[in-house]
Amino acid sequence: MLSEQATPVVRATLPAVGGALDEITERFYAGMFAAHPELLRDLFNRGNQATGDQRKALAGSIAAFAGALLDHPDARPDVMLSRIAHKHASLGVTSEQYKVVHEHLFAAIADVLGEAVTPEVAQAWDEVYWLMANALIALEARLYQERGVTEGQVWEPMEIAGRHEETADTVSFTLRHPDGRRAAAFRPGQYVSVQVTLPDGARQIRQYSLSAAPGRPDWRITVKRVDGDPAGEVSSWLHENGRPGALVTVSAPFGDLVLPEGDGPLLLASAGIGSTPMLAMLDHLVATGSNRPVTVVHADRSPAGHAHREELRRLVDALPQGSLHLWYEEPGAADAHSGRADIASLDLAEGVTAYLCGPLPFMRGVRGDLLARGVAAADVHYEVFGPDLWLGTEA
Repeated sequence: MLSEQATPVVRATLPAVGGALDEITERFYAGMFAAHPELLRDLFNRGNQATGDQRKALAGSIAAFAGALLDHPDARPDVMLSRIAHKHASLGVTSEQYKVVHEHLFAAIADVLGEAVTPEVAQAWDEVYWLMANALIALEARLYQERGVTEGQVWEPMEIAGRHEETADTVSFTLRHPDGRRAAAFRPGQYVSVQVTLPDGARQIRQYSLSAAPGRPDWRITVKRVDGDPAGEVSSWLHENGRPGALVTVSAPFGDLVLPEGDGPLLLASAGIGSTPMLAMLDHLVATGSNRPVTVVHADRSPAGHAHREELRRLVDALPQGSLHLWYEEPGAADAHSGRADIASLDLAEGVTAYLCGPLPFMRGVRGDLLARGVAAADVHYEVFGPDLWLGTEA
């Protein structure tokens, strides 16, 4: 928690700092990358930097954390921190890198706010930063320990053992260890990071959900090709170069949107490529003979653009209490609704726990419908592909 000295200072300056965070984070990244160009080349997502999404996510997380410290001084926003820690662990982030971030972030704060950053203000916000940073460092250390790896050493080569064209712009890849070892265990819903070397020598990283159940000797990821450069650098590389026998560098599995234990009812709601963690959950439920009630909702552009369409139907059909509800933007599918997903029209079991993955407008709409129907906010979980622009609003 914040100290008695820092609390009133942070409360008084949060509006000014929060209002300037977009400019602060822009200058922060510019200064840090000027001093450490290898971070942009080999760690940070160049696509998210180009769009400004990473800057917005960082600003949102700082503001949300500071607000949480003020509003709930005896608690810590662990949901938000856990999501960030898992993403950092999948990138191999180390505790030393937080010192680099601190140096350039506070230089940017002083540059933007000028004389308003008195020694008292600087000390108070320094406290906010290190409360957040040290919490993340501790969470990430625990994640590394659970994975049996040393700090940041999450990478190993894996071979593409199989490739399957799911749709015109989506391919699934089977990954295995070149030496024949079984792929590591993971929890259904988790993801791995994939690092590839691009033609300009940069080693860019993207996260992909493991789209089949654990317990197999290999992993499967499903990659939708993203148009544009640098946004689609890694997906394009995988589509063009990901052939059986090729080697890619892959992280250990991480992610906190995971299938819960027990027999309570579930709602798995996805849109587009957001179906991939849900496929792993469903595959695991089928493999373990689960009898829990599972309502599956998926929205997509069209049947032809719906990756793993037949697999999804087969998995839901194999669950004794499974039901599938499809929506396609293009009308005409005999087994689906037209338009956007309407959760309000479905019968949901009492005490349902919901898992959402897809574009932010889809998840916001589904979450709003669920809350309106009396589902507790704590029972609605989500995964964002890319920077979490929802941070602070749902944490």
